[in-house]
Amino acid sequence: MKLDFIPLDKLSVSKTNMRYGKRPPDVADILPSVRKRGVIQPVIVRPNPGPEPVQGCALDGYEIVAGARRFTAANIVADERRAESLDPEPMPCAILDSGDDADAVEASLIENIARLDADEVTQWATFTRLVKEGRSICEIAATFGLPELTIKRVLALGNLLPRIRALYAKEEIDRATVRHLTLASKSQQKAWLALADDDNAYLPTGHQLKAWLFGGQSVPVGFALFDVEASGLATIADLFGEDRYFTDAEAFWTAQDAAIEQSRAAYIEAGWADAVIVGPDQYFSTWEYQKAAKRKGGRVYIDVRQSGEVTFHEGYISHKEAARIARGETPTADKPKRPEITSTCQTYIDLHRHAAVRAALTGHPGIALRLMVAHAITGSPLWRISPEPQTTRKEAVRDSLDNSRAEAAFDEHRRAVLGLLDFDADTPTVTGGNADEYGLVGLFLRLLEIPDAALMDVIAIVMGETLASGSAAVEAVGMRIGVDMADYWQADDAFFELIRDKEMLGHIVAEVAGDAVAEANKGEKTKVMKAIVRDHLDGANGRTKVEGWVPKWMAFPPSAYTDRGGVGTVAANARAEAARAIEQPSDPDPTAPGAVAAPPETDGETGCEPVPLAA
Repeated sequence: MKLDFIPLDKLSVSKTNMRYGKRPPDVADILPSVRKRGVIQPVIVRPNPGPEPVQGCALDGYEIVAGARRFTAANIVADERRAESLDPEPMPCAILDSGDDADAVEASLIENIARLDADEVTQWATFTRLVKEGRSICEIAATFGLPELTIKRVLALGNLLPRIRALYAKEEIDRATVRHLTLASKSQQKAWLALADDDNAYLPTGHQLKAWLFGGQSVPVGFALFDVEASGLATIADLFGEDRYFTDAEAFWTAQDAAIEQSRAAYIEAGWADAVIVGPDQYFSTWEYQKAAKRKGGRVYIDVRQSGEVTFHEGYISHKEAARIARGETPTADKPKRPEITSTCQTYIDLHRHAAVRAALTGHPGIALRLMVAHAITGSPLWRISPEPQTTRKEAVRDSLDNSRAEAAFDEHRRAVLGLLDFDADTPTVTGGNADEYGLVGLFLRLLEIPDAALMDVIAIVMGETLASGSAAVEAVGMRIGVDMADYWQADDAFFELIRDKEMLGHIVAEVAGDAVAEANKGEKTKVMKAIVRDHLDGANGRTKVEGWVPKWMAFPPSAYTDRGGVGTVAANARAEAARAIEQPSDPDPTAPGAVAAPPETDGETGCEPVPLAA
C-alpha cells in the first residue's frame, strides 16, 4: 500500500464499497471540517480494474473501496471552490494493490464500522458478498473481530423477504419482531406483510408474533424435562440460532407430563413426604410456605407453568402446618420408611415379568392383535402413532377433499367404529390418544369382548387414519385391492384450477375428446381447453359425455403423460414395485409354504381363544 494525492476527477466509488449505489450519504457531521481543513484521513482506493471507465472516471483512475463519505464531502467543497474560481484540492489516498473483491469489501466494512455504525441490513449485504467471494463465517468473524454468532445472525436476514429487510433497515419494525419472523415460512412472511398493509387488521409483533406463527402456544426446547433428541419431537430454531421451539405443543405436553410423573415418583422414592404437582391454573407462592427438611415432613412442590417451564420447590410445608407443629398439635413426621425393595430390585422384577408375559403372548395371537390395536389407538410410551394430517395450504383443496365420496364413505365407517368402542361419535379420529395407561387397559378389555369381524372393522379404520399420504404403502394397498379411482373421485373446480401446464391440458383433451379435437385446439388458451374437458365430462354443450375419466397420475397403477418426470405418485409406485420385486421375485404359488393368502371371510364369530375378563 502506498500514499498519494489523486485529483477528484480520477476517483469514483467502487461497487465493492458498502455505500455504492445508495443515495448520497449524510455528510453533515464532517462537512464543516472538510471545508476548513480538507480531507485529512486518506480514503482507501485501488486501480480501476475494469476495461471501461467507472462512473465517468478515466481509464487510469481509481475506485474508492472505503471513504465514500469523505469523497462526497470533498466533491461538495470542490463545487463550492469552483464557484469561487478556485481549484479543488486533490484527495489523499491509500492505494491498495490489485486484489480480489473480498479484500476491498472487507476494507470498506471495517472502516465504516469503525466510523459510522452500519445497520444490520447493510452488513448483511456486505457479509453476503464476502461469502460469495469465498470467505467462511469463521474468516469473516476473525477479520472484523466479531463473534461467529453475530455473523450468522446478520446472514440470517437473507432468509427474510426483501420488503421485511427494508422495513427493518428503516427501523419500522424492531429487532424482536425480525427475530421471530426468521421462524416464519415465506408464506407466513407474506401473510404478515398483508396484515401490515391492512389498516384495520391486527399486526402481531414481538412475542405476540411468536404466538401467531405457532398458532397458539410456543414451547421453548429448554423447558423440556425429557431427552428431546430421543423423543423424536420436531423442533424449529430461529435463524439467529438463539431459540428453539417445539412445533407440536400437544406432543410436548404428552412427553412433559410423563417426565413430571417420573420426577414425582422419584422424589417419593427418595423419602420426601409427598411431591405435589401444582398445575398451570394454580400458583405456588413461597411466602405461603415454610422450609422443612425431608426428615421433618417436607414436601416437594412441582410448579408447572402454562409456558411449559417446570420449577421444583424442595422442602416446604404450609405456615399453618408449621404453626401446629410448633404448638405440638401435630407430631413431627417420622423419618420416612425405607421401601422394602430398592429401585434396582424393582427393575429386576419388572424386566422378568415383562419377559414372561411376552413369551406367553406368542401363544395367544388373538390377544396380541387386540393389544396392538389398543396401542395404536391410545398410544404408548414406546409407540408414536399419528393420524395422517391431510394438510394443505389451499382452502379449495381442503374443501374438495372434505366433500369427496371417499371421505364421506370413510367417515361413515369411522363413526360406526367410534360407537363400537364407546367413543364420542364427534371425535375427529379414532387414533391419536395420549398414552394414558388407564385408557389403554380399558380399551384392551373392550376389544376382548368384540368378535373378529368387528375387530377387523376397527383395524381398517386405524390403518386408514395412519396411512401416510403419498407413500409407497398407498400404492401397494391400492394395487392389491384393485382400487378404481372413478368410484371415489371426479374432476372438480379445485382440480382444474391446479392444472396450469398447457402441454398437460393438451394430453387431457386428447384423452377425453380425441386427438383431432386436441390438435385443433392446441393453440387455444388453457381456459378454452379446460372448458372442452369439462363439457365432455358433464356431457354439456352438445359434447359426448365421458364417464369415469381419471387422469393417469391418479389411477392405480399411476403413469405420466410425458418423460419430464416429477410425478409423486409414479415415484411412490416405483418404490412399491421395487419392494415387491425384492420380496416376491416371481408370482408366488399360493399353496407354497409362507405364501400369504387372502384373509378368509368371517361369520362374525371370534377366531381367538376365549379370554375370561375376570380371574
